[in-house]
Amino acid sequence: MKLTSAAFAEGESIPKKYARRGEDRSPPLSWTEVPAGTKSLALIVDDPDAPDPAAPRCCWVHWVAYNLPANIHGLPEGASGSTMLRGKEGLNDWKHEKYEGPQPPRGRHRYFQ
Repeated sequence: MKLTSAAFAEGESIPKKYARRGEDRSPPLSWTEVPAGTKSLALIVDDPDAPDPAAPRCCWVHWVAYNLPANIHGLPEGASGSTMLRGKEGLNDWKHEKYEGPQPPRGRHRYFQ
């Protein structure tokens, strides 16, 4: 599968609109190449550099979405917490069932698509 966002390219900074100190909206996401026979999809958005990119100790989970229909090809901006999600949300590392964007305590963190 290939995951992309129209809001930012791989290797670019995530716009403040999608950050915890910004509007904290879930970004638009789209995917292709879903394997044939897939029943449902899951999405985990995490930060592999937490808490410090110079000495990462864990992956910080920003969003868990699951039971997404296999026949959809993405999620619109702001899908978290709305009927646009068409699935369920699990606990992130703040212990909330929603998207909560990046808020790195130090350094530039990497996010991959």
